[in-house]
Amino acid sequence: MSLPRCALLWARLPAGRQAGHRAAVCSALRAHTGPFPGALGRVPAIACASSSASGGSKAPNTSLFVPLTVKPQGPSADGDVGAELTRPLDKNEVKKVLDKFYKRKEIQKLSADYGLDARLFHQAFISFRNYIMQSHSLDVDIHIILNDICFSAAHVDDLFPFFLRHAKQIFPVLECKDDLRKISDLRIPPNWYPEARAIHRKIIFHSGPTNSGKTYHAIQKYLSAKSGVYCGPLKLLAHEIFEKSNAAGVPCDLVTGEERVSVDPDGKQAAHVACTVEMCSVTTPYEVAVIDEIQMIKDPARGWAWTRALLGLCAEEIHLCGESAAIDMVTELMYTTGEDVEVRTYKRLTPISVLDHALESLDNLRPGDCIVCFSKNDIYSVSRQIEIRGLESAVIYGSLPPGTKLAQAKKFNDPDDPCKILVATDAIGMGLNLSIRRIIFYSLMKPSINEKGEKEIEPITTSQALQIAGRAGRFSSKFKEGEVTTMNREDLSLLKEILNRPVDPIKAAGLHPTAEQIEMFAYHLPDTTLSNLIDIFVDFSQVDGQYFVCNMDDFKFSAELIQHIPLSLRVRYVFCTAPINKKQPFVCSSLLQFARQYSRNEPLTFSWLRRYIKWPLLPPKNIKDLMDLEAVHDVLDLYLWLSYRFLDMFPDASLVRELQKELDGIIQDGVHNITKLIKISETHKLLNLQNLSAESQSRLSGAAKSQSRRNRGTKALGSKAAEPLGPDAEEKSLSSRLVQQGLLTADMLKQLEREWMTQKTEQGKGRLETGTSLKGTRRKKKEPDSD
Repeated sequence: MSLPRCALLWARLPAGRQAGHRAAVCSALRAHTGPFPGALGRVPAIACASSSASGGSKAPNTSLFVPLTVKPQGPSADGDVGAELTRPLDKNEVKKVLDKFYKRKEIQKLSADYGLDARLFHQAFISFRNYIMQSHSLDVDIHIILNDICFSAAHVDDLFPFFLRHAKQIFPVLECKDDLRKISDLRIPPNWYPEARAIHRKIIFHSGPTNSGKTYHAIQKYLSAKSGVYCGPLKLLAHEIFEKSNAAGVPCDLVTGEERVSVDPDGKQAAHVACTVEMCSVTTPYEVAVIDEIQMIKDPARGWAWTRALLGLCAEEIHLCGESAAIDMVTELMYTTGEDVEVRTYKRLTPISVLDHALESLDNLRPGDCIVCFSKNDIYSVSRQIEIRGLESAVIYGSLPPGTKLAQAKKFNDPDDPCKILVATDAIGMGLNLSIRRIIFYSLMKPSINEKGEKEIEPITTSQALQIAGRAGRFSSKFKEGEVTTMNREDLSLLKEILNRPVDPIKAAGLHPTAEQIEMFAYHLPDTTLSNLIDIFVDFSQVDGQYFVCNMDDFKFSAELIQHIPLSLRVRYVFCTAPINKKQPFVCSSLLQFARQYSRNEPLTFSWLRRYIKWPLLPPKNIKDLMDLEAVHDVLDLYLWLSYRFLDMFPDASLVRELQKELDGIIQDGVHNITKLIKISETHKLLNLQNLSAESQSRLSGAAKSQSRRNRGTKALGSKAAEPLGPDAEEKSLSSRLVQQGLLTADMLKQLEREWMTQKTEQGKGRLETGTSLKGTRRKKKEPDSD
């Protein structure tokens, strides 16, 4: 097609269409001003420029690029201008042209230069072909070029600019890769905190094992300062410093994700504040800051909070407390800020020893013992077995409310309380003062999440073992020497090996994208879901060897959960950072419900929340009820957390806090009676005969008998089981043992006998009606009251 003809066609375009197609048609005209094959001779030069602009960065993971949908064009109100200028397209010929275009090796190579690998190229082509074939009318520029190719007036490669334009529509990341790399550049984190860089801070590292006094010395500096901030890993620790500071006459506020407590009646901010590490301010100036458990800077999910506090706190003196494994890492990070690190080393205040014998049996428990389990099922099992032996135990695990944990710790520590045994998870490793003489590891295997977000079950690390074992024989307790052992003899050698290993030095600190960075990403990729934005951000991010990007699986889980709810990006981001336990279905559904209410602009009032959680709640009757109450407590925590971010939409925080205290009391009573709840739960699990078939009952009865045989040697049973003489004798023996163990009451036994006899009679009657011969003696069906 000649240049004069193109100009003539352009002149014939309706005036309203000229402006919209000027750039595209001019591009098509320019493509025809040189000798054939034109396009392939010029585009690679552009590709080289694009490639060099990327700065040689790593190739992105294109599997994260989710294609957008580009709808085919319908009939145009102005008619098919392209067809008027040339002629209507023969779709069969167009399909042949497109297939030829797809198979061209030169096109595939050229596409790769623009970031379209084989996968993206194929997806882009399928979308491009569908758009061409299904559109009623095409833009003038592409209609003209397709017409020219069909009549051999242009080369098939001349389609490439139009294909590339379409590819960038469905994969917008291709258009802004360089900008996205700049936004996600995490290589110089110290520069994110100009206020901290404006002062020269003194860094003091208090290093030592558990119970060495390192935190005590740091807190003394904090209390004697004119102003200070304490950053702890747990709400319990923040509460402890809050209370200790105010008791010492140093006014101190409390700030956690779910709570703000001001000691000044008028709400004036105190000079001292105790907070969880995520909540610390990096703009408020302090004289002294304390960052506790600094080794958690390596935590795959929360490490970013310690990194932020370490690099960003505006304090003249920063006191770090933690394991020696973090010293080199901290020193290296502070070298990049031009600050020196003073290390003060402490030794344990009380001796601790690893015993040469395992506990082997719960009959060997002594007052002051703590059995450490790594699963709730083990917690329940051990508690039940301790109760059978006539002993009383306190129970502490991670999902219990803080008030219940403190109540259980107080019960265990009270010398006048009959409770002398503690059953706990590694939740005791931080934040609780416990009077423990001996730590007993029930198991050394603990579920964990690796760097890929996959669940693994591996032996506990040396750091974890030392943290837990160090709770025995604390300086402030009545036991001045600590002991450590295992439940099973075969685990003892492994425990000694773990404790004797050197703690691996920390090699990298965690980082996390900010809301501002995600917003900038969303500006460039407006139609991409938040979960996909996070994936692309992490893939594009560049970090120095001293850092890593924290695992964001929980954030992505929440993002996918509420993706369909219409929210602004900033609000969606805040909802996704809300701390929830994704293993709790009720908590997850509550986050969804809260987001839905917010999107409707309907405030979540106290009365609405009471109806939602079905308040008032009854005391737990079994373990499932207790777990449900814990989930409700977490939902109230979620409400309080959101209330400090969206005060107008979550207006009743004070009323909800009072409700939560009442619920905490109900949970405390449930945990106080936990062995009774376990007993009832076991009874229902073993003897729920109403909804089981005869075959299931038989299997259940057999399982109960097998369990009974395994328990015959247990001292707590106090009786020697005789060999069964027959079915009736065996059933009597089983029932009597279950009554002795507390799994059955006399009333329950009578009820079960009535149900069993009724079912047995009905089965016999059914066989009789169908002509099946019955073996043994037939009985008439009794009335229910005849027993």
